[in-house]
Amino acid sequence: MAMKVEAVSAESIKPSSPTPSHHREFKFCLLDQLAPPFYVPAILFYSAPDDKAALDSASVSGNLKTSLSQALSLFYPLGGRVKGNAAIDCSDDGALYLEAKAHFELSEVLSNPDINQLQKFLPFSPYRVIPNIEEQVILGVQFTFFNCGGIAIGICISHKIADGASVSAFLAAWSEIAVNGVDGEANLKTPFLKASEIFPPKDINFQMPSGVISREKLLTKMFRFDGESLGRLRARFGSTAPTRVEAVTALIWKSAVEAAGKRPDWTKKYPPSSAVTHVVNIRSRIRPQPLPENALGNLWQSVVAPLIDTNKGVELQDFAGSLRKSIRAIDGEYLSVLQGERGLAKAYESLTAARKLAESSAGKMELYGFSSWVKFPFYEVDFGLGRPTWVCTTGLPIGNMVFLMGTRCGDGIEAWITLHENDMIEFERNDELLQFISLSL
Repeated sequence: MAMKVEAVSAESIKPSSPTPSHHREFKFCLLDQLAPPFYVPAILFYSAPDDKAALDSASVSGNLKTSLSQALSLFYPLGGRVKGNAAIDCSDDGALYLEAKAHFELSEVLSNPDINQLQKFLPFSPYRVIPNIEEQVILGVQFTFFNCGGIAIGICISHKIADGASVSAFLAAWSEIAVNGVDGEANLKTPFLKASEIFPPKDINFQMPSGVISREKLLTKMFRFDGESLGRLRARFGSTAPTRVEAVTALIWKSAVEAAGKRPDWTKKYPPSSAVTHVVNIRSRIRPQPLPENALGNLWQSVVAPLIDTNKGVELQDFAGSLRKSIRAIDGEYLSVLQGERGLAKAYESLTAARKLAESSAGKMELYGFSSWVKFPFYEVDFGLGRPTWVCTTGLPIGNMVFLMGTRCGDGIEAWITLHENDMIEFERNDELLQFISLSL
């Protein structure tokens, strides 16, 4: 049954202090210029406090709006508008703030999350085609109040200026201000807003294409791996000791390839050849001085694991080894080139590597994309309502995409996986995968 979420109001929240004239133009860094013109979405769900019958929605909303205005003064580019593919006009036009009423209980969402229902808690569709990006808000927020007194805070930030780490950093600062005030004894850190000095922009007009929505029948499902199952999974690799993310990626990758190999039109004995792309946060990898985690911008690179020839037969360790080797290639030397005169050429290598692999295999290859938010502290975002009960994003509306999220307890992983319908049916039956899944929805 469809869950009814009714819009109540909409307004623009402007920064509490005018942006100084010398900050009115915020330059994109090179990696921002190459980022897709979508939004990065996140939704945080908060249960009603045990010691109260219900939250005062007006009081919570008032605090959220006041603290949002103050947070926008710190993250001043988020209150502006995109200016071509070079900069943001920080004219303090403000962020979009919506309020909505959910005519059902929060427990209905938590017990059976669905990607189509989840988007109702966002201010707008994050992957809509944007006719004129210069007219769009950079930041949108939706505050939704449930019948039970619980709330949801949905946020969309333009990918032209933010990645997952940027969204996490903004939410952390906003929530600190909501609890302690901008001048209080808060653990408030001034954001790093100089990525363009690290990765200088170029005179280019290239943008990632906006039409990513698949025309094929897709299914998105969530698979949860708890700490105990992850421990067993990592033990399967022996002395190679992969990280949690590497282990889960290898397992999902292998299971998905085996599912694809069971398509009716695939007649060979082994599954099709395959490769993965994986997003790597580069903030801590920059040398000689790593960037702080609250650095605003698209400070990531997408690596491509070398093509695996499944006709020779491969084990779980082979998938993990291929991934780890590719991730480790994003080192100080790589990033030094990315910052220099050859930065644009190096960035293009990252963007075109997957396409070249597909061309070299005459299109007979399955490519899977992974992005991990596991280490981002979304579950520490406390607006005075306690820690979130659940935090999620929404997967890309394109096949073979995987988002990895952390869990509230801190030691698990939730994998939001989008596959073609027939592949998902086979994927869910994979015996090796089922040994480690603690919950699937």
